[in-house]
Amino acid sequence: MRILVTGGAGFIGSHVVDGLLAEGHEVVVVDDLSTGKEENLEAALQGGAKFCEMDICDPGLEGVFREEGFDYVNHHAAQIDVRRSVADPCEDARVNIIGLLNVLENCRRHGVKGVVFASSGGVVYGEPQKLPAAEKHPKGPFSPYGVSKLTSEFYLAYYAQVMGLPYVALRYGNVYGPRQDPHGEAGVVAIFGEKMLRGETPVICGDGEQLRDYVYVGDVVRANLLALKRLQQMAAGSGLSGCLKGGCAINDFACNIGTGVGTSVNKLFALLKQITGFTGEADHGPERAGELRRVYLDASKAKAELGWEPEVSLSEGLRLTVAHLAARLAQRNK
Repeated sequence: MRILVTGGAGFIGSHVVDGLLAEGHEVVVVDDLSTGKEENLEAALQGGAKFCEMDICDPGLEGVFREEGFDYVNHHAAQIDVRRSVADPCEDARVNIIGLLNVLENCRRHGVKGVVFASSGGVVYGEPQKLPAAEKHPKGPFSPYGVSKLTSEFYLAYYAQVMGLPYVALRYGNVYGPRQDPHGEAGVVAIFGEKMLRGETPVICGDGEQLRDYVYVGDVVRANLLALKRLQQMAAGSGLSGCLKGGCAINDFACNIGTGVGTSVNKLFALLKQITGFTGEADHGPERAGELRRVYLDASKAKAELGWEPEVSLSEGLRLTVAHLAARLAQRNK
């Protein structure tokens, strides 16, 4: 099959590209390189992937759809920084909502069979009342980024119900792994890991007892591949009929992708300290305004609907990530 991966030069998207190529699919990447890096696609381009540097809001995206003739779209392109969304909600909405609509309109016009959408279980539920949070948990995003992700799911449900365009929304936990950039698409694992390898002191915001659901990027790739198979079933007439009769809700085609375990920042620091050999202690800074206290995800629906469950333990995933960070630092220091 021929698949478009938007945001495919980013941390998660580039791993998804590699996974799709390994399964024999033809892949085209659209990415404006605002946060993604072409170096993330080095192996993929050698393996036959095509790359188009373009903003997903660009009207020229229509030409890419027309020329390439995609079967499916994997949509990872997004403004992902919560703090940036607070500082500039209009730009967040331009990329995450208007950009999505540009993609979906082109899907509609050019006969795309389905969309896999990267959503966020870390933001759409707000501060969960019940943990682990399941897909039907009340929604209450605390940031423009969370609002844009939830809004995107409503638009996807509309296109499914009215336009007959199947989709699967994958609500990620805190994804970590190789290629996560502590200076760009930053996550706490990459930030702490690199600082410790450099012998620098990490800063924990607040008391460090905030709980998050850390899921390894390789497991996330498997979820994307299984979601694609589910879309093929939907396109064949299985799983979309109820939606076409007016029964489509955003939770119907959404799956949490997480471990079901909340890990504190303090525990994460302790694990990374052991792996990196860091001998110091963390500093503690002020809490971040508006930061969620606890969120981790019930992923039982992903197991039932997609056949997915996490396979890489946190300790093993952290070892793999630190090894990648150490190799990258060694390369820079040559």
